Amino acid sequence: MLSQETLRKLQEMKLSGLAKGFEDQLANPSAHHLSFEERFGLLVDQEMTFRENRRLQRLLKAAKFRESGSLEDIDYLPERGLERSAMASLAQCQWIRQGANLLMTGPTGTGKTWLGCALGNRACRLGLTVTFHRLPLLLEDLAIAHGDGSFRKRLNQLAKADLLILDDFGIAAMNAIGRSDLLEVIEQRTGNRSTLVTSQLPVDRWHDYLSGGNSTLADALLDRLVSGAHRIELKGGSMRNRRGQNTELRE
Repeated sequence: MLSQETLRKLQEMKLSGLAKGFEDQLANPSAHHLSFEERFGLLVDQEMTFRENRRLQRLLKAAKFRESGSLEDIDYLPERGLERSAMASLAQCQWIRQGANLLMTGPTGTGKTWLGCALGNRACRLGLTVTFHRLPLLLEDLAIAHGDGSFRKRLNQLAKADLLILDDFGIAAMNAIGRSDLLEVIEQRTGNRSTLVTSQLPVDRWHDYLSGGNSTLADALLDRLVSGAHRIELKGGSMRNRRGQNTELRE
């Protein structure tokens, strides 16, 4: 009865990991031979692990990744142009903590989205907050936000994420409002938060895509996105041709 009362109190205090560890020790005779300090240390470790796993699940759910990529599964085919040393450096996520951007370009099917999500997944595992958006859909949402009065709130939400992933940059035409909204999003993050952009367009074609007759706005956007940014230029054929293997399959 005393054990059940203890378990009830632990659950009420939301110490679920510690409660599970306590139950495991009660059911495991070998644990009874451990000292009090050893058993208590194991309980604390289990509570900490439980909290870390729960936080990770919250971060992954909030990120809404399009792909379930993992850096351990990267296919380093020579023709892709991916360097292990560069990826190992990016995997440390120091660039995110420093507020630097990452621009990822390459033909369709070369794994940009998958790789971006893999880096985002890694950031979540290090306790960083990540938000994934396809840029065309995000701009549609922001256009609606202008109408219902929630635009400023949406900007503030986008500004808070440690890493914002903007997928499919350049895949759809962008009107003047979209360009202005994108500038607002990037402006809120510049110098403080990181933005990862994936695009089929080479970076040297971004100015033409963004200008739309307003080269000043395009200059402002490029300055904020490109200045000091890390770059990955994926090459080679489509990874979709390698279906059935443990590699990236998406764009």
